[in-house]
Amino acid sequence: MHPYHPPDVDIPGFAANEKSVPALLVTFGGTLGFIVLGAAFLARKFNRQLSNGELALFCWFFMNACLHCVFEGYFILNHATLASSQSLLAQLWKEYALSDSRYLTSDIFMLSVESITVFIWGPLCLINAISIARKRSNPWRHPLRIIASVAHLYGVALYYATSQSEFYFTGRSHSRPETLYFWVYYFGLNFPWAVVPTFILFDSVKTVVRVFRNIDEAEGILREVGLDLYGDGAKKQVEAKKMR
Repeated sequence: MHPYHPPDVDIPGFAANEKSVPALLVTFGGTLGFIVLGAAFLARKFNRQLSNGELALFCWFFMNACLHCVFEGYFILNHATLASSQSLLAQLWKEYALSDSRYLTSDIFMLSVESITVFIWGPLCLINAISIARKRSNPWRHPLRIIASVAHLYGVALYYATSQSEFYFTGRSHSRPETLYFWVYYFGLNFPWAVVPTFILFDSVKTVVRVFRNIDEAEGILREVGLDLYGDGAKKQVEAKKMR
């Protein structure tokens, strides 16, 4: 017997966790926090011009890189044996699976979306973190943030939509009904990936729009004084300078 929903779901080889939930959370949270804060310390030391907001963004993307590549990567590599394993990450997945048993059944959707997350979005988040730490004026920082944020928003939308659609149309729920498992684990632990990327996306799009608006205004002013940056006039001026 197992504690997962729906009750008739087949989970071969299930073994109950040996560690308590507080022990799992303290160990995992402490390790992740130490790694992220350590990376933030190194980033600030490497680039002392980083503002607090940029440092927070660095921590967000670096944390995502760790979660996607390591935690979710473990799921991709070990999904067939999670139910029987007693490793730290396996026990964490078994605890979370109380809110979504698809993680213990090698569900095709979960394997597909998590594979994309591990092999594409995880490295992209690491690239985002590096771009923030390396140079404040990196021209790629906003395109990279926009791509990663859209990916996170799309991923969490698919995650919520697939399970809730199945429940709506078939009545089958993959989450236990208790508040802890549905509202805290299933909804609450994933909700930051709907909120934070929205703010990042809004800020980056606003910045890009402002830059292009300034460029358009500058081009208008230059045209008014007789200088066309992209027209025949500009080409003739460049050719005239070459002939001098």
